[in-house]
Amino acid sequence: MKKKISILLPAYNEEASMSLLHEKMLEVARTNPAYDWEFLIVNDGSRDRTLEIARQFHAEDPRFCYVDLSRNYGKEIAMMAGFDYATGDAVIIMDSDMQHPISAIPEMIHWWEQGYQDVYATRHSSRESFFKRKTSQFYYRLLQSSTRVPIQLNTGDFRLLDRVCVNAIRNMRESQRNTKGMYCWIGYRKKGIFYDQLERQNGTTKWSPWALMNLALDGLTSFTTSPLRIASVMGILCSLIGFIYLVYILINTLIWGDPVAGYPTIMVTVLFIGGVQLLCLGIIGEYLGRVFNESKRRPPYFVNTYNDIQVDEAMPPVPMSEGFPKAHGHE
Repeated sequence: MKKKISILLPAYNEEASMSLLHEKMLEVARTNPAYDWEFLIVNDGSRDRTLEIARQFHAEDPRFCYVDLSRNYGKEIAMMAGFDYATGDAVIIMDSDMQHPISAIPEMIHWWEQGYQDVYATRHSSRESFFKRKTSQFYYRLLQSSTRVPIQLNTGDFRLLDRVCVNAIRNMRESQRNTKGMYCWIGYRKKGIFYDQLERQNGTTKWSPWALMNLALDGLTSFTTSPLRIASVMGILCSLIGFIYLVYILINTLIWGDPVAGYPTIMVTVLFIGGVQLLCLGIIGEYLGRVFNESKRRPPYFVNTYNDIQVDEAMPPVPMSEGFPKAHGHE
């Protein structure tokens, strides 16, 4: 019996890339006939014809499946839905703009067959701007140095996950997610390969600088408490600096009789301490906000249809582990 591999393709307003996606997925199936294939398109609330095209693909070829989310939840939640609905023995996550090369897939499968459960692809080269590459590298180094989780450098979502890894991630139901860190947190046997990122041929990127900054903050607050410790250290340093400055003023006034410059001293001190306090409150607020959002225990997402099946019947094909909520919150 053939093993089945699912390719998970989150899509948001990717109408321009759907034709290329279709072509590349058919090529994957044609060049790897030893496996059954499922191409799972997760429509993340697209406003263009992405859903309509996905439905057409499914009508023409049942290997193309789709999940239509009720609104735009973001890529992290779209991948979560994809993990819930993918039925393969392994799942490959790819960008629907086809910047991830399908030429890396046979090597991923090879190492999977050798017993590795997470075959991740590291960018050997990138088409991104110099600034974006450097800030990304700095972010990953910062995250790696501030957490005990072995974060992989220059590695995104492009990887093959064995079913055991998929089930482990499915059991992690938080709504504010950083899946890149989750891949590392769950462990299992990992193998890295390299790939050259392709240029986007159609459409435009959906990642604005603001969205990337939010993703970075989610990563930092999801897998490390270092910012809270930094806030504590800054408080101690401010107190120490204030005490030293107080001693300096007393000595300067009592021994040498040097008059104290009142207004400038007060203003500098107030602005410095006030800035540190606001920074610390902001860090605490980030963590408190995460606690608030998770404590509501809302379903992470809702589904309109799965392969033309309405939401009341569209439960994930692969059951959740016992003791965890169902994928889109329906009993």
